[in-house]
Amino acid sequence: MNSLPVAVQTFGLLTLSNVFMTWAWYGHLKTLGDRPWWIAALLSWGVALFEYLLQVPANRIGFEGGINLAQLKIGQEVITLAVFVPFSVFVMQQPLKWDYLWAGLCLLGAVYFIFRS
Repeated sequence: MNSLPVAVQTFGLLTLSNVFMTWAWYGHLKTLGDRPWWIAALLSWGVALFEYLLQVPANRIGFEGGINLAQLKIGQEVITLAVFVPFSVFVMQQPLKWDYLWAGLCLLGAVYFIFRS
């Protein structure tokens, strides 16, 4: 994995981490709606463990490799939207909205400003 560029390692791991995070935060709404909230919380906590097992090394690789804290955060937000929209549409059967596009464009602006220097 060390032969991959730092940005690829960092944002690749953050993308995988975000898949787990999205399932932990929202997957229970579809799969555990008939169970008590505390069961959903415990299972979500278990899923979130895998998020952290990927997210912590990703942020360390990126930070130690020259990606600053603001760049890590903005990158994470872009990844969050990129993972959340397909999850929302395909898994949760929510309608695709123009607001997702506008939010994405705002995040692209944030990426430009945070990475331009």
